[in-house]
Amino acid sequence: MEDFFERIKPLLSEDEFKIFKNEYNKKPFVGVRVNTLKCSPEKFESLMKSEGTEIKKTPFSPVGYYIEDKSSLSGKHPLHHAGGIYFQEPSAMSAATLLSPEKGEKVLDLCAAPGGKSTQLAAYLDSEGLIWCNEYVRSRANILISNIERCGIGNAVVSSCEPEALCSALEGYFDRILVDAPCSGEGMFRRDENAYSEWTPEHSDSCAVRQLKILESAKKALKPGGTLVYSTCTFSKAENEDVAEKFLANNPDFELLPCDESFGRAALDGKSTRIFPMDGGEGHFAAKFRKISGESGGFAEVLKPTDTKKLPDFVKAFFEDTFDSVSMLSRAYLQGDKLYILPENCPEIRGLGVLRAGVFAGLMRKNYFEPAHALFMAESRQNIKRVVDLKITDPRVQKFLRGEEIDVDENVKGYAALCVEGIVTGFGKVSEKKLKNKYPKGLRLL
Repeated sequence: MEDFFERIKPLLSEDEFKIFKNEYNKKPFVGVRVNTLKCSPEKFESLMKSEGTEIKKTPFSPVGYYIEDKSSLSGKHPLHHAGGIYFQEPSAMSAATLLSPEKGEKVLDLCAAPGGKSTQLAAYLDSEGLIWCNEYVRSRANILISNIERCGIGNAVVSSCEPEALCSALEGYFDRILVDAPCSGEGMFRRDENAYSEWTPEHSDSCAVRQLKILESAKKALKPGGTLVYSTCTFSKAENEDVAEKFLANNPDFELLPCDESFGRAALDGKSTRIFPMDGGEGHFAAKFRKISGESGGFAEVLKPTDTKKLPDFVKAFFEDTFDSVSMLSRAYLQGDKLYILPENCPEIRGLGVLRAGVFAGLMRKNYFEPAHALFMAESRQNIKRVVDLKITDPRVQKFLRGEEIDVDENVKGYAALCVEGIVTGFGKVSEKKLKNKYPKGLRLL
């Protein structure tokens, strides 16, 4: 890795460079973030304490933690299946923390897969406003959809579109934009051996060209007064400070804002943030810009939901039987035999490579409605009429996650949410004190 270290050397003092090199003899950091749409930090901390799992707060997010022993908390854990947590490299949490959207805002995550930052931004919105998540690589966009569904996000649009086409169509539409740009991935070297084997100085330089191009597209979709955060998981000055400075030089209608966070170390005249392994994360860079002037976009066309009068009676009957409030039907959208629940005031999506708008609610069958896993994951426990709530230590939790039928105490009949510690984890159909499992095959524990 000497060629890589030589590129890093000018960025650090002699003593810090020695510390930096020594970090590569240590294990990488492992992090987890609580998804506050489904779980509180207090509940997470209590559950970890009861299980004897050691965790420690990270500086990069108020709901981020280091995991001391990865084997004790993994993707097999019920909290992961429930969407209550998201495994995320600690310093990767920094970019969404810097953007910090507010409830009701419209937010774009332009390079979104696999979804760590999108789900983090969605938690800030707290089910209000809109989070548009774009991923140009279609296969990665499918992973993004899966994570959006698992985390119970109902106000998301997921697309697979060229940044230039998307941002031109949605000109001046968003309050905040995150560009976590594809990069040479130098901050991944400790976590992924393949990341270094694929790295070359030339690749890093070519990434910088693409990153600036993406930023030039992103600026079009931002409202005047809006905030744009540019981030990478690399150390290269060419991909970080140089890209930010070129963007500012090209766009006098943008200004650089101070990051004003306690984590990392100052860059770009003290306003931007760099994170090295000795700072508690694998590696990240972030710069924050504000659009000073310009015009708001005239994009006002809203995707019209399906008239509720046109919904089959058996669909209405299912919703009325399953949920206390059926107000979501005012945002129902029929597409062939598929029913979706759109985000409020969802913009027109045609021609933008949209793969999912809102929540996939289920399928129309002959004379009946077949609900989808995503519908229950996006609903609050309080709005679901029938609930089977299990303690995390209950052996039936593991049986459910394996897709098995389970016995239930509740003397109910019909569709019911399966909750773990009060967190909706899936659903099934209850009859004669047995819950017929509807947990998707692709998500089940083997």
